[in-house]
Amino acid sequence: MSVQSAAADVDVDLRQLFASLGRNWLRIVLITLLVTGMAFAFAWLATPYYKATAKLEIGSRESEFTRPPGTNDDDKPILDEQGVATQVQIISSPDILKQVATKLNLDKLPEFDETLKMSALGRMLVLVGLKSDPFDIPPDERVLNAMHDKLNVYAVEKTRAIAIEFASKDPRLAAEIANGIADAYIASKSDAKLESNAAATDFLAPEIADLQNRVRDAEAKVAAFRAQSDLLMGGNNSVLPTQQLSELSSELSRVRAGRAAAEASAESVRRALQNGASLDSVPEVLSSDLIQRLRERQVELRASIADLSTTLLDNHPRIRALKSQLADLDGQIRNEAQKIIRGLSAQAQTAKAREDQLVADVNTLKAASARAGEQQVQLDALQRDANVQRQQLESYMASYNAVASRKDRKYLPVAASLIAKAQVPSQPYFPKIGPITGAAAAASLLLMAIGTLLGELFSGRAMRPAPGAPFENIEQVAMPVARTEPVVAEDDDDDSPFGPYEAVVASERLPERLPRIPESQAIEPGSVEAKQSMPEPKPEPLPSRLGEIDVDKAAEKLIASGAARAIFVSPEGDEAAASAVLVTREVSDAGLRVLLLDLTASGAASRPMLDSSLFPGITNLLASEAQFSDVIHPDLYSDAHVVPVGTADPVRAMRAADRLPIIMQSLTTAYDLVVVECGPADAQGIGRLVGDGTEVFLSMLEADDQVTQAAVKLIENGYPNLTLVTPVGHEPPGTPVPGRRSAA
Repeated sequence: MSVQSAAADVDVDLRQLFASLGRNWLRIVLITLLVTGMAFAFAWLATPYYKATAKLEIGSRESEFTRPPGTNDDDKPILDEQGVATQVQIISSPDILKQVATKLNLDKLPEFDETLKMSALGRMLVLVGLKSDPFDIPPDERVLNAMHDKLNVYAVEKTRAIAIEFASKDPRLAAEIANGIADAYIASKSDAKLESNAAATDFLAPEIADLQNRVRDAEAKVAAFRAQSDLLMGGNNSVLPTQQLSELSSELSRVRAGRAAAEASAESVRRALQNGASLDSVPEVLSSDLIQRLRERQVELRASIADLSTTLLDNHPRIRALKSQLADLDGQIRNEAQKIIRGLSAQAQTAKAREDQLVADVNTLKAASARAGEQQVQLDALQRDANVQRQQLESYMASYNAVASRKDRKYLPVAASLIAKAQVPSQPYFPKIGPITGAAAAASLLLMAIGTLLGELFSGRAMRPAPGAPFENIEQVAMPVARTEPVVAEDDDDDSPFGPYEAVVASERLPERLPRIPESQAIEPGSVEAKQSMPEPKPEPLPSRLGEIDVDKAAEKLIASGAARAIFVSPEGDEAAASAVLVTREVSDAGLRVLLLDLTASGAASRPMLDSSLFPGITNLLASEAQFSDVIHPDLYSDAHVVPVGTADPVRAMRAADRLPIIMQSLTTAYDLVVVECGPADAQGIGRLVGDGTEVFLSMLEADDQVTQAAVKLIENGYPNLTLVTPVGHEPPGTPVPGRRSAA
């Protein structure tokens, strides 16, 4: 039997387990009362301790009126959780505790120095080595250790406040020490600022003197270089050559523009004269006063000629005289235009000469400006050096003045303040008689109850057999006596259990050997007298001539033949399904991988192996509601596996019955042997399950006509090697024996 099977044979009887508490109530109550009394005595006799608490606020305390110019509180970093935790460590540092111990003379109190008043128990523990000798520790360290044990410094959650708790036998001393630690911390921060200011003034004074000399030398170098290089500053903060070059460049551009305009005007007038075009469209001609007067005279003459032409002919002397005057005016206008052209040409030549002169001057100033630029770079470098040193000097002087004024006036703001002084406690925080006594009573009661339950559990008295483990013995059922025939007697072979059925099929005389009871025959009241007249059978069981074998031989047959499938048919119904279960377990105990497939309608084969019928099984697999891994379960009493009937709709599952050969092939591939319990099936029903290496078994409890008819039908329908197997009398060691109405 496997370990799993052995472990599942017993279960815990909770009623028996918890009944042990009632049987041992007196012992539990007495021990609980004893422990409670001891706890009450300890709390009553223990030395009371008082705890006082002082609170500090960590933050800037600088006034806006005393703050150095150019700074504010926003420039200072705000302490985060790590910063507050650092201050907690500083408060509990040995330096501050030493100051408080010295101020309050704690080394003279037995509470802080055990050597002043050492108890006899303490001396005994030192002698046996269970406690270190306090005389080996320096006095200051003994006091500090005692203060550390009674001190608790912590940051208040979600604030920048720090609480200082101190416990002592003397309530007044507890408050004094807590306030003394807070005052010592604030004083240490003030001393640290004083030392920082003193160190700052000592550093800044010589630095300022040195910077003053360096600034003076730098500015002197700037002035000397400017005088040596003749770098005269002009407008727009630029040197004189650069400024002159800019002005000449502007003048050159203006002259070039004037020359270009004069040349363009002269060219336009010249082109108009050459082409004989009207000069009225030329701006220079229109701007001449003489030409405008001549144009006015032309207009008057044309008007006179037009007036006279109305009364006189063109050859009239007067009209001819006017036309002659008009022609003279045109010649004068052209002469004036020629003069304008010559004037514009002269203007262009003058502008060209001025342009040449300006270009020469610009070239000269370019060289001078380049030299001035190089010198300006050197001058700027000297000027920057002087400015940097001056700015540093001014910064140092401002810091020195601020630090010196604070030092002289003794104004040293500390970034911490006492927001709550420790008050003298009136009630001790230890011991609390009520909570200690109640906790001791509850803990002792709980431990005693647990100990009692564990003792009952380990003693085995609270154990009971697991459900389904005990089985009743199978009733020994007498097999019916078959009529003997000479043929059967002659052909009977003791070594073959299949001889009777083979002889029956060969001689076709089975009806003469085995009585058949028609299935349609009904019991009528009139047949009772006939039955009473028949001789009663003997009560003792007679040996069967049907050749059945037991479970052990069936398992040996399967193992020896190397069968891959074993089909069990149980014509007697659920009662005979025990054969398949027992054979499966026997083969599994032999070391083979075996699986039982339950195809009964009621799950008679799988239910005793799983103690439940609610597991998914073959119907779920056929209905495509589960996979192989979901429907294969381990047997509770062996190493075999089982596929139960399942929980799916049987009608829906049977629609996919054609998948059974595929499922059987898959299971045969995975296991050494697949046992199928078919219930009262016929030859047609097991046809889908038969394959290579298949053995067919007929389970039986009684050799009645029902079994006989089932065997004959199976033999006649192609299963001549049918084997009869019975579970009667099978009781393997350590395995529950199947009952008359149970499969296992």
